[in-house]
Amino acid sequence: MQSDKIKRIMNKYKKEFEALENYDKTRVLPFYRKRIDITLSVETLNKLKKLRGKTGKPISQLIEEKF
Repeated sequence: MQSDKIKRIMNKYKKEFEALENYDKTRVLPFYRKRIDITLSVETLNKLKKLRGKTGKPISQLIEEKF
């Protein structure tokens, strides 16, 4: 009975357990974010700002989604 509960929990949160297991090995979280500096043209920045206004998403998220 209890092993069924454990199996259900393990299946439900499989990605989370794998991420923690990977963290134990590497000490790096897969969802860790790092700040970087990039240089964009004014034209590109204006396009990103317009897109941000339409979607409501931050510019960093828009750039991240493209990769």
